[in-house]
Amino acid sequence: MPFSGAVSKLRSRLSKGSAWLTQDLLGLRARRWDEVALEELETHLLTADVGVDATEWLIERLRNPSREEAALEPVEALENAIVELLRPVEQPLELSAPTRPFVILVVGVNGTGKTTSIGKLATRCTATGLSVMLAAGDTFRAAAVEQLSIWAERCGASLMAQESGADPAAVVHDALSSAKSKGVDVLIADTAGRLHTASGLMDELKKINRVIGRFDDSAPHETLLILDASQGQNALAQAQEFNKALGVTGLVITKLDGTAKGGILLAVARQLGIPVRFLAVGEQAEDLIPFDAAEFAAALLQSEDR
Repeated sequence: MPFSGAVSKLRSRLSKGSAWLTQDLLGLRARRWDEVALEELETHLLTADVGVDATEWLIERLRNPSREEAALEPVEALENAIVELLRPVEQPLELSAPTRPFVILVVGVNGTGKTTSIGKLATRCTATGLSVMLAAGDTFRAAAVEQLSIWAERCGASLMAQESGADPAAVVHDALSSAKSKGVDVLIADTAGRLHTASGLMDELKKINRVIGRFDDSAPHETLLILDASQGQNALAQAQEFNKALGVTGLVITKLDGTAKGGILLAVARQLGIPVRFLAVGEQAEDLIPFDAAEFAAALLQSEDR
C-alpha cells in the first residue's frame, strides 16, 4: 500500500543512517523462520532496544504461527507480530471530560522535546477549534517559557507564565483559575525536566498534581510523558519511574530519526502497556502524528510494497 505523507516521513526518519532491521532481514525473504533465523532475529531485536520481554514474545509468536501466518514471507510475519504487540497501546488522545478545561500535564526529563511537543499539541488542538491555554510550569529554564510563548503566538493559544524560579505549582494554579474563568477548553501544563531519578522532581510533580486535583478531582485528565526514542533502555526506565510516581496515561515518542531505532517503543508497549498517543517525526507542528500500530510496523520494516 502507498505510504501517506506522515508515514513516509516516519519511514524516512527511521531509515536514516543505520537501518533498524530492514537491511538485516532482506535475506529472510528467501527463507523461513527456522531456528537459525530466529536466533539471528533475537540478536537484532535485543541490540535494537526491543528488550528481553518483547523479544521473547515476538520470537515465540513467530515460532508458533497460525496456518495462515505460516504461508507468509518472514518479514511480513514479523510485521504482523509487531502490529499485534503494539495494537493494545494504539489509543488516540480523546479530549473529553465532564468539566472544562481538559487538563493535560506534560512530564519528562530534559532534552526529550517536551516543550516542542506541547507546542505541536496545542497547534493540533487550536486547529480543531478548541481554545487552549499553556501553563509555563518549567520555571527553572528561561528558554522553555520563551519557546512556549512563540508556540502560543503561532497557534493562537494563551499563555500563563511567571518570573524565572517561581513555584511551578503556583503557575499551574493561576493557569487553572484563569482557564476556568475564561471557559478555556484545554489547559496544557509544562513542567520542569530533570532526571527521573531525582526525588525532588517527582515531589514537585506530585505537588502540581495535588494543586490540579483541588480544582477538579478528575484532573489531570491526561498525564503525558515525553520519551526520547534515541535513549534506548533509559527511556524505558524513565517510563517506569514516572508511571510509578504519577500514573502516566499517555506517551509521546520523540526523536525517531537515524539514531533512534524505534525498538524501545516495543519494549515499553510490552512491559508497561501505556497508550502511545503520538509520534514526533520532525520539528514542524504537523510532524506530531497520532500513533498507528500498522503504519509504524510498516515504516519500521520498510514494507512499502505491501
